[in-house]
Amino acid sequence: MAGTIQQIADLAGVSRGTVDRALNNRGRIKPEVAAKVKEIANELGYQSKRGIRTPDKEPMKLKIGIVTHLSKSSFMIQVNKGIDQAAKELQERGVEILLRDSVIIDEKAQLQAIEELEELGIDGLAIMPVECDLIRAKINQLTEEKHIPVITFNSDIVGTKRCCFVGLDNRRSGYTAAGLMGMLAGKKGKILIITGYFTNSVNSLRVEGFIEETKRSFPDMELLGVQSSFDEAKEVERIIENTLSMVPDLAGIFVASGGQAGVRQAFEKLSPKKRPYVIIYDLTPRNEKALLEDDVDFLIDQEGYEQGYRPPFLLYDMIAKGVSADREFVYTDINIKTKYNL
Repeated sequence: MAGTIQQIADLAGVSRGTVDRALNNRGRIKPEVAAKVKEIANELGYQSKRGIRTPDKEPMKLKIGIVTHLSKSSFMIQVNKGIDQAAKELQERGVEILLRDSVIIDEKAQLQAIEELEELGIDGLAIMPVECDLIRAKINQLTEEKHIPVITFNSDIVGTKRCCFVGLDNRRSGYTAAGLMGMLAGKKGKILIITGYFTNSVNSLRVEGFIEETKRSFPDMELLGVQSSFDEAKEVERIIENTLSMVPDLAGIFVASGGQAGVRQAFEKLSPKKRPYVIIYDLTPRNEKALLEDDVDFLIDQEGYEQGYRPPFLLYDMIAKGVSADREFVYTDINIKTKYNL
């Protein structure tokens, strides 16, 4: 019996998508890899889809792996809706989406998820990477040794051969938040910054952008430091409560991550005569309610649905059509929401 795509992929140590591109002379493949694939195909007697196919030969199916974290956060509701819709649409094209998620940001758990998907024979990977050497090395192994295209989304990672990044320009969104806070606070006053995880590059870039723009454009605004909430509402509540007890004239609060429900909880508990101005992220039902009920002033949305929906299609185009993304950074819009434009 003639060899199959999977057998060739296993013997060549590459993905099935790479085998298809090599046998049909399309896409970006190293010459030595293409030569190896064709040699193995000839040895196995494989008949490509451009030739005569045996009656029992099934059409090639593709597998795209997706790895996420913070799966219980409200932001992931929209991301997962995008992933689910992409999975439904791509299923008609013979693509199977394999999702691995994690409740927390953990490099070892993420590495295990990637390895599981690799064993299942994925042809491409979309990932919200943990910023660490372990994941960096694994992504480079997939792209350089296995020739599996990788796209990062929501969070990015430097020093890798990933194809492109899909998501918010987080540093610029930090600039935007600082500009909004400057207008709200009259360019002066004490400002509290709350992040989620210091290891999360998304949070870090937002905070860095906020601090840079504040120092550049609003020198009379005093930053009270950055505190970590681990994306927990109770921790956000505790941080605000403690800060207001020591700084009753607090002018503003910038929450760069999850746990935003803690803002309302703190205000309900303390009932300040004049609440600080508040800027948060992500258009979720709970955050919409916070806007409408005047618990927060501005919300920056990062189009979570688009972040979940777009990467699988970009990978499909790379694998099946040999078409690469037209740019390295595929940024989603920085959408500013108030209670008046929901």
